[in-house]
Amino acid sequence: MPITRWRPFRDIERWEPFPEVENLRREMDRMFDRFMGGFDGGRSRLAFVPSAEMDETGEEIHLKLEVPGLEAKDLDISVTEDSVSIKGERQSETKTEEEGMMRSEFHYGKFERVIPLPAHVQNDKVTAEYKNGILNLTLPKAEGEKERAVKVSVA
Repeated sequence: MPITRWRPFRDIERWEPFPEVENLRREMDRMFDRFMGGFDGGRSRLAFVPSAEMDETGEEIHLKLEVPGLEAKDLDISVTEDSVSIKGERQSETKTEEEGMMRSEFHYGKFERVIPLPAHVQNDKVTAEYKNGILNLTLPKAEGEKERAVKVSVA
Protein backbone atom coordinates (compact mmCIF):
# COMPACT_ATOMS: atom_id res chain seq x y z
CA MET A 1 0.00 0.00 0.00
CA PRO A 2 1.54 3.27 -1.11
CA ILE A 3 1.78 6.23 1.25
CA THR A 4 -0.13 9.31 0.06
CA ARG A 5 0.12 12.77 1.42
CA TRP A 6 -2.96 14.08 3.20
CA ARG A 7 -4.22 17.34 1.65
CA PRO A 8 -7.43 18.45 3.33
CA PHE A 9 -7.78 21.68 1.29
CA ARG A 10 -6.88 20.39 -2.17
CA ASP A 11 -10.41 20.93 -3.55
CA ILE A 12 -10.61 24.55 -2.39
CA GLU A 13 -9.61 27.18 -4.91
CA ARG A 14 -6.75 29.42 -4.04
CA TRP A 15 -7.98 32.73 -2.60
CA GLU A 16 -6.52 35.80 -4.21
CA PRO A 17 -6.97 38.83 -1.91
CA PHE A 18 -5.85 41.51 -4.36
CA PRO A 19 -8.84 41.41 -6.73
CA GLU A 20 -11.11 41.60 -3.69
CA VAL A 21 -9.22 44.62 -2.35
CA GLU A 22 -9.46 46.28 -5.77
CA ASN A 23 -13.24 45.71 -5.83
CA LEU A 24 -13.53 47.22 -2.35
CA ARG A 25 -11.51 50.27 -3.44
CA ARG A 26 -13.76 50.79 -6.47
CA GLU A 27 -16.89 50.59 -4.33
CA MET A 28 -15.44 53.06 -1.82
CA ASP A 29 -14.56 55.47 -4.66
CA ARG A 30 -18.13 55.26 -5.97
CA MET A 31 -19.51 55.96 -2.50
CA PHE A 32 -17.27 59.01 -1.99
CA ASP A 33 -18.12 60.30 -5.47
CA ARG A 34 -21.81 60.14 -4.60
CA PHE A 35 -21.53 61.84 -1.21
CA MET A 36 -18.65 64.21 -1.82
CA GLY A 37 -19.47 65.30 -5.36
CA GLY A 38 -18.36 68.91 -4.87
CA PHE A 39 -14.78 67.99 -4.05
CA ASP A 40 -13.60 66.30 -7.22
CA GLY A 41 -11.75 69.16 -8.83
CA GLY A 42 -14.74 70.71 -10.55
CA ARG A 43 -15.81 67.70 -12.59
CA SER A 44 -19.16 67.41 -10.84
CA ARG A 45 -22.21 69.61 -11.06
CA LEU A 46 -21.37 71.56 -7.87
CA ALA A 47 -18.44 73.95 -7.88
CA PHE A 48 -17.88 74.25 -4.14
CA VAL A 49 -19.62 74.32 -0.78
CA PRO A 50 -19.33 77.71 0.96
CA SER A 51 -17.82 77.69 4.44
CA ALA A 52 -20.17 78.76 7.21
CA GLU A 53 -19.93 80.17 10.71
CA MET A 54 -22.89 80.35 13.11
CA ASP A 55 -23.39 81.81 16.56
CA GLU A 56 -26.51 82.10 18.67
CA THR A 57 -27.66 84.62 21.25
CA GLY A 58 -30.84 84.59 23.30
CA GLU A 59 -32.67 86.66 20.68
CA GLU A 60 -31.23 85.68 17.30
CA ILE A 61 -28.94 83.47 15.25
CA HIS A 62 -26.07 84.97 13.24
CA LEU A 63 -24.95 83.06 10.16
CA LYS A 64 -21.95 83.99 8.02
CA LEU A 65 -21.08 82.35 4.71
CA GLU A 66 -17.97 82.76 2.62
CA VAL A 67 -19.00 83.32 -1.02
CA PRO A 68 -16.25 85.40 -2.66
CA GLY A 69 -16.30 86.46 -6.27
CA LEU A 70 -20.06 86.98 -6.46
CA GLU A 71 -22.40 89.92 -6.36
CA ALA A 72 -25.43 90.07 -4.08
CA LYS A 73 -27.75 89.62 -7.08
CA ASP A 74 -26.09 86.25 -7.83
CA LEU A 75 -27.24 84.75 -4.52
CA ASP A 76 -30.57 82.99 -3.99
CA ILE A 77 -31.35 82.78 -0.26
CA SER A 78 -34.38 80.95 1.14
CA VAL A 79 -35.18 80.72 4.85
CA THR A 80 -37.67 78.37 6.47
CA GLU A 81 -38.37 78.30 10.17
CA ASP A 82 -35.66 75.68 10.72
CA SER A 83 -33.13 75.96 7.85
CA VAL A 84 -31.36 78.31 5.45
CA SER A 85 -30.68 77.48 1.79
CA ILE A 86 -28.12 79.43 -0.22
CA LYS A 87 -27.72 78.87 -3.97
CA GLY A 88 -25.64 80.64 -6.56
CA GLU A 89 -23.34 80.34 -9.51
CA ARG A 90 -19.87 81.71 -10.06
CA GLN A 91 -19.36 82.39 -13.77
CA SER A 92 -15.98 81.60 -15.26
CA GLU A 93 -14.05 84.25 -17.05
CA THR A 94 -13.02 83.26 -20.55
CA LYS A 95 -9.28 83.72 -20.95
CA THR A 96 -6.93 82.49 -23.59
CA GLU A 97 -3.24 82.29 -22.99
CA GLU A 98 -1.22 82.70 -26.18
CA GLU A 99 2.20 82.01 -24.74
CA GLY A 100 3.10 80.00 -21.71
CA MET A 101 0.67 78.24 -19.47
CA MET A 102 -2.44 79.20 -17.54
CA ARG A 103 -3.29 77.65 -14.18
CA SER A 104 -6.47 78.23 -12.23
CA GLU A 105 -7.44 76.86 -8.82
CA PHE A 106 -10.70 78.81 -8.69
CA HIS A 107 -13.97 76.92 -8.54
CA TYR A 108 -16.60 77.94 -11.07
CA GLY A 109 -20.16 76.76 -11.47
CA LYS A 110 -23.23 76.22 -9.33
CA PHE A 111 -23.24 75.74 -5.59
CA GLU A 112 -25.89 75.06 -2.99
CA ARG A 113 -25.81 74.70 0.77
CA VAL A 114 -28.66 73.97 3.17
CA ILE A 115 -27.89 74.70 6.82
CA PRO A 116 -30.18 73.39 9.57
CA LEU A 117 -30.79 75.92 12.34
CA PRO A 118 -30.56 75.13 16.07
CA ALA A 119 -33.85 76.93 16.80
CA HIS A 120 -36.98 78.06 14.95
CA VAL A 121 -36.72 81.54 13.45
CA GLN A 122 -39.09 84.21 12.20
CA ASN A 123 -38.28 83.77 8.53
CA ASP A 124 -40.17 86.92 7.52
CA LYS A 125 -37.85 89.13 9.63
CA VAL A 126 -34.47 87.91 8.41
CA THR A 127 -31.93 90.55 7.38
CA ALA A 128 -28.98 89.98 5.06
CA GLU A 129 -25.84 91.93 4.26
CA TYR A 130 -23.20 91.02 1.66
CA LYS A 131 -19.83 92.72 1.90
CA ASN A 132 -16.31 91.70 0.82
CA GLY A 133 -17.37 88.17 -0.12
CA ILE A 134 -19.05 87.46 3.24
CA LEU A 135 -22.81 86.98 3.50
CA ASN A 136 -24.14 87.91 6.97
CA LEU A 137 -27.63 86.75 7.92
CA THR A 138 -29.39 87.81 11.11
CA LEU A 139 -32.21 85.40 11.93
CA PRO A 140 -34.49 86.49 14.80
CA LYS A 141 -35.73 83.58 16.88
CA ALA A 142 -39.42 82.72 17.02
CA GLU A 143 -41.16 83.91 20.20
CA GLY A 144 -41.45 80.45 21.73
CA GLU A 145 -37.74 79.81 21.15
CA LYS A 146 -36.51 82.96 22.89
CA GLU A 147 -37.66 81.94 26.32
CA ARG A 148 -37.19 78.21 25.94
CA ALA A 149 -35.32 76.86 28.93
CA VAL A 150 -35.06 73.28 29.98
CA LYS A 151 -34.54 72.48 33.63
CA VAL A 152 -32.26 69.53 34.22
CA SER A 153 -32.28 67.72 37.54
CA VAL A 154 -29.12 66.13 38.83
CA ALA A 155 -29.47 62.64 40.26
